[in-house]
Amino acid sequence: MTNRYTNEEWAQIIEKTKQDLVVPPEPYSCPEIGSPAFMKTIDHTLLKLDMKAVQIDELCAEARVDRFGAVCVRAKDVQKSAADLRGSDVEVACVVGFHEGTHDLYYKLKEARKAIRAGATELDVVINYPELKAGEYESVYTELSTLRLQVQHPVLLKLILETSQLNSSEIIAGCVMAAAANFDFVKTSTGFNGPGATTENVRLMAACCERLAAGNPNGKRMKVKASGGIRTLEDAVKMLEAGASRLGTSGGVWIAKEAREHVAQNGSLIAPTDRHSRRPGLQTRLFTSY
Repeated sequence: MTNRYTNEEWAQIIEKTKQDLVVPPEPYSCPEIGSPAFMKTIDHTLLKLDMKAVQIDELCAEARVDRFGAVCVRAKDVQKSAADLRGSDVEVACVVGFHEGTHDLYYKLKEARKAIRAGATELDVVINYPELKAGEYESVYTELSTLRLQVQHPVLLKLILETSQLNSSEIIAGCVMAAAANFDFVKTSTGFNGPGATTENVRLMAACCERLAAGNPNGKRMKVKASGGIRTLEDAVKMLEAGASRLGTSGGVWIAKEAREHVAQNGSLIAPTDRHSRRPGLQTRLFTSY
């Protein structure tokens, strides 16, 4: 596949996007807490290497009960997840090139095709962020556009930027690459490499998506998925108000529990001290790390 631009031309496009970018001070609207729309923002995530098959069963059962948007798993767990969720409206998302992002294009294409054959309807692809940081935009775009060419809609593609490893200019560059390759989402983090999502980075990414949509002939606007470190209802609301449309979290059950309590208490957020005192231990399925 030929590249659209040289590295120098891509750099000029990125710089122009950066200069035109305005991060609005106002918060974005958040779905009503506890509503079906709120629950659909959650990608219920389990990406541990040492998990057992029964944990996938539990993950999918929890996603069915709380009507989450998707479960997010590794390629080896897609087939079981798809079988467990058959007949529900919960999607199956699979990570690709996880978690380093430095796998070659052949590997990523092979993993993507395998995941789709097994039943995945969404792919969370890790960008080759060392190449992005080095300004190797031609290589980054070629990889992403080839993936999009081979993985057609309605399969959704989300690009994991690994924002903990990038500065603001590099985050903007990643968003430009994703939009040019016709990805559907940009996503903050893998959860395995440094700090996860921050409201500052989510706001920046949301602003990028709006700016890039304004220059898109078909008006398509990418969305933002915040992931990494989202463990409570308070965390979730902050990320949604920062501009996220999806939340990647292994704490979905706990967030749903807090959302129900929020509704029961007539819209009063649980006091932080009370919430932390009742949080389940790390060994439970209500709250686990990635």
